Amino acid sequence: MDKKTIFSGMQPSGAITLGNYLGALKNWTTLQDEYNCLYCIVDMHAITVRQDPTQLRQSSRNLLMQYIAAGLDPTKNIIYYQSHVPAHAELAWILNCYTYMGELNRMTQFKDKSKSHSDNINAGLYTYPALMAADILLYQTDLVPVGVDQKQHLELSRDIAQRFNSIYGDVFTVPEPYIGKVGAKIMSLQEPVKKMSKSDDDINATINLTDDPATIIRKFKRAVTDNLAQVKYDEIAQPGISNLMAIYSAITGDSYESIQNEFEGKGYGDFKLRVAEAVISELEPLQQRYKQLSADKNYIDTIIKENASKANYLATKTLRKVQKKIGFPPIVR
Repeated sequence: MDKKTIFSGMQPSGAITLGNYLGALKNWTTLQDEYNCLYCIVDMHAITVRQDPTQLRQSSRNLLMQYIAAGLDPTKNIIYYQSHVPAHAELAWILNCYTYMGELNRMTQFKDKSKSHSDNINAGLYTYPALMAADILLYQTDLVPVGVDQKQHLELSRDIAQRFNSIYGDVFTVPEPYIGKVGAKIMSLQEPVKKMSKSDDDINATINLTDDPATIIRKFKRAVTDNLAQVKYDEIAQPGISNLMAIYSAITGDSYESIQNEFEGKGYGDFKLRVAEAVISELEPLQQRYKQLSADKNYIDTIIKENASKANYLATKTLRKVQKKIGFPPIVR
């Protein structure tokens, strides 16, 4: 009870990438003894964009198994589906009534997604930040790991919590951004000036955690580099090579200087192959564990059930407090 609570969520739209793993997930495994951690598969957020139902169900299960395979212990962390905890939707509606239109109008992610999904600009996409606030505030979250693209949403969650608390007293913990060990910033293999993304349409741009060795080698061979013929870290002049160096360094622990010395006078082909081999070696135990989990349906079903129960218990405590504060009648049992 004296541990602080960390909440993070990831959409089940696409496989976890090497960027997700080296940038965040690998570091999350070090938090599970020091914090109370909740890792939510945010399938409710996912449907702001049209999803294939069968694929969404499978992707959600795959993501949960990849979390565990990557080292998140489901007995130490609460790993659960957002849709299995009705309090997320219930609190989101309440918080919608404490969120101003002007605040939602300023959300840059809504503007960006509206451009890329112009045929489906729905109300859920617009009120997405209120649901995100509910996700966080339900669990009296102290800390939220956020990237640049989610910083604005966390700030809104803080504003909503403070607004609600100013009216009704100390109801919500006001969350802070989690500033922990900085993971590697992994860029696209095809456009190394932008982050590696699991939503990228170019399959050669990303390394997925479930990619087999042959696929990993092929993707690295096709990685965009330059014609300078030197392995040197320079994000401006050599973004492609710098990205490969960042991946290699994150896995091996070698400094950029030592990597530069190791591959001095060698061609890009040699370097790409070495990076691919390092990635294959890093992902092999994770992939083996993932295969084991995929074959053990009963175990995964038990984890899903038990973790949903834990999340529901915590979420319901907060929701009932909120309902009482705003004047909803108590539930008669």
